[in-house]
Amino acid sequence: MRTFKIFFNTIRSMSLKKIMRLLSLLLPHPLFALLSFHATVQAFAIAQKKFPKTASNNGIGNAFRHALWCCFIMMYCCKVSSPEKALSFCKRITDMHEELFPNQPLETKMDLHNNKIGMDYFMELLPGIHRQFFEKSFFIDSLVKKMDDAKVLKNLDDHFEGHLVYLEE
Repeated sequence: MRTFKIFFNTIRSMSLKKIMRLLSLLLPHPLFALLSFHATVQAFAIAQKKFPKTASNNGIGNAFRHALWCCFIMMYCCKVSSPEKALSFCKRITDMHEELFPNQPLETKMDLHNNKIGMDYFMELLPGIHRQFFEKSFFIDSLVKKMDDAKVLKNLDDHFEGHLVYLEE
């Protein structure tokens, strides 16, 4: 119930222009929209459980949450459509999230980078596993292990290809 309250309050705080922009992406793909919402709730809950102190700020838990979020969106959408369409939708919805709810430039760079890590990780696993057989557990443990090599993003010029990034508190 708390999750729905958060989402309701978030939508309520958006301008009409932002709501219309969001609807322009979601209405043509209602199944993807529902699956993405489910992925969002799942990723948030798991990140809160694994990283209770940093999942909701710019710490290491946030990096995990963004990568996991994209893996889950990809996993759920791939079960009903092609990986290419799922990837395109995932990129558009996660990029739009950063546009609709702007952060400081370094925070945005971090979020977009970690989203890409999640999408890339899913696509890396795809050839070895039929898309219908993906499960949440495939991503959780692996992304937790990737946290061991996560890098601290200190400025906009930093590039940590292949590594999750987070901001120091």
